[in-house]
Amino acid sequence: MSPSPDLPVPTSLIDSRPDSVAQLFLSRVRQTPEREAYRYPVPVDEHAADGAPGAEQWRSLTWGQAAERVNSIAGGLMALGIRPEERVAISCSTRIEWILADLGIMCAGAAVTAVYPSTNAEETAYILSDSGSRAVVAEDGKQLDKILGVSAELAELKHIITIDGSLPEQPVEGVEVLSLADLEERGAAYLKEHPDAVTAAVAAIDREQLATLIYTSGTTGRPKGVRLVHDCWSYQAAAQASTGLLNAEDVQYLWLPLSHVFGKTLTSGHIQLGSVTAVDGRVDRIIHNLPVVRPTYMASAPRVFEKVYNGIAGKARAEGGAKYKIFLWAAKVARDWARTGQETLIATGTRQIPFGLQLQHSIADKLVYAKIRAAFGGRLRACVSGSAALAPEIGFFFAGAGVHILEGYGLTETSAGSTVNPGENYRVGTVGTPLPGTEVRIGEDGEILLRGPGVMRGYHNQPEKTAEVLESDGWFHTGDIGEVDKDGFVRITDRKKDMFKTSGGKYVAPSEVEGRFKAVCPFVSNILVIGNGRNFCTALITLDEPAIMQWADTHGQQGRSYAEVCSSAEVHTLIDGFVRRLNGDLQRWQTIKKFTVLPRDLDIEHGELTPSLKVKRPVVERENAEAIEAMYAGTIEA
Repeated sequence: MSPSPDLPVPTSLIDSRPDSVAQLFLSRVRQTPEREAYRYPVPVDEHAADGAPGAEQWRSLTWGQAAERVNSIAGGLMALGIRPEERVAISCSTRIEWILADLGIMCAGAAVTAVYPSTNAEETAYILSDSGSRAVVAEDGKQLDKILGVSAELAELKHIITIDGSLPEQPVEGVEVLSLADLEERGAAYLKEHPDAVTAAVAAIDREQLATLIYTSGTTGRPKGVRLVHDCWSYQAAAQASTGLLNAEDVQYLWLPLSHVFGKTLTSGHIQLGSVTAVDGRVDRIIHNLPVVRPTYMASAPRVFEKVYNGIAGKARAEGGAKYKIFLWAAKVARDWARTGQETLIATGTRQIPFGLQLQHSIADKLVYAKIRAAFGGRLRACVSGSAALAPEIGFFFAGAGVHILEGYGLTETSAGSTVNPGENYRVGTVGTPLPGTEVRIGEDGEILLRGPGVMRGYHNQPEKTAEVLESDGWFHTGDIGEVDKDGFVRITDRKKDMFKTSGGKYVAPSEVEGRFKAVCPFVSNILVIGNGRNFCTALITLDEPAIMQWADTHGQQGRSYAEVCSSAEVHTLIDGFVRRLNGDLQRWQTIKKFTVLPRDLDIEHGELTPSLKVKRPVVERENAEAIEAMYAGTIEA
């Protein structure tokens, strides 16, 4: 994984970074205007000779073509009267227009307020009001209606721009609604009269000027607006390129929510490198898109890798007999091969695999691993996993199969990337080493502290909350517990606020237990370990619907609904076997004494998951308080 040959040496790349990604974008356009920048799916016209109803094809934008649209959007915002640092919100799923709007807003000198399209009306109103957003780029009629429904509460809101061209049936007093196409048309006209307006606006951007407000998905209380300045993103672009993990020839598949800091930061590194990004945020299209896009690089949340693993295991189980035995053997070989290689690399500096294990791995590659790599498109060099912990056993499995998952670490407050695993020398079970320019320190209580250009400049309108986590010398308190080994690799052990003590005085890191269970149980979707102040640990478990329904069809439960299957005695017995296997590898106080399989999976719509698929523990525990208490009924709490 060598860096692009036209890049400066890493240290100079950090030191000489521009003041903003807007400057970086204009520079990229000047350097490679004819080079492909983006790919995005569009429906094929049903009357086209080569198309069919529902079919799609991928189109491309060169850097020059992207710049035409970005400049028009920027000019259009200026024509609307949007001024530097004024906020323009984007409420939209991940698609090419999100990126173009984001760049257009930044090139106008304004700042983006990122709003998840799944955010409810009440919280959307709070975010738009707290940010003082003057305009909103809304994806479609659904988003338009939601915003119009709360517009009376938004004194600053003057314009709504709809990507799909949706318009209200009646004019709205005090708010202009126009399509993105109309905005771009206005922008083109504005730039004819003011041809240097965009370049002048970009040149005037100060690196400490507000670029983005991203509101944290709070589990309690109102979300906090994280103030990320232009230098945060410029630093991220330089730091990502400096790692050498990516190069100008890469094709990135981007599906992560762009309203989330993890997805957003990927757009910065892509501009620095001048590579290709294929954009499609529809999660249900990932498996279909991978063989079409054939990416060399992809970032993802662990849940996707877990679902892929469960799907592979479930398919092998359904085929039964010899094929299932071959899969189980190959999975063990993959883990043994990857773990042995990592252990010898740490001990001796080189990977040393015994000949017998090499031979088994070679056979397993032909029978199993090659098919797994083909499902990812056949060219995938590396994946970056973030936003939550990846179970080490799943990481070792994919490493052995040749799908290299490089765990990284960061928060909204650090503009995402703070650490990442280094290429071929990555270590499963760690989140890698600090990005160039970022410092890591472990506090006396084990908390991870971070400092560097990517750290936020504070919470919007909340100086007291800012002071709680950000020290005067720049150190940010992450709230995560971890350690740094002698080689500089960071390991996260748990969220500071998630660790709990049993009534017997023993500390339990729930994410460690949960990760281990995901590695042994191919049917699990989510698991929450509970036990704070209790005399033993219990768990709430949800099951992966495709995997468990496939099992149900071959175990006499045909015709039952997903909820009925989850509630059945047969499934309880099945999951109990995996819980017992888990408990065999745990300390006594960590073991799961009782568990409940919930009748549905956790989801964003019910407020149980954040848009980046993190579990909101307090919400899940509150909604399932009765089931939790039932597991402790009749016990004596010490």
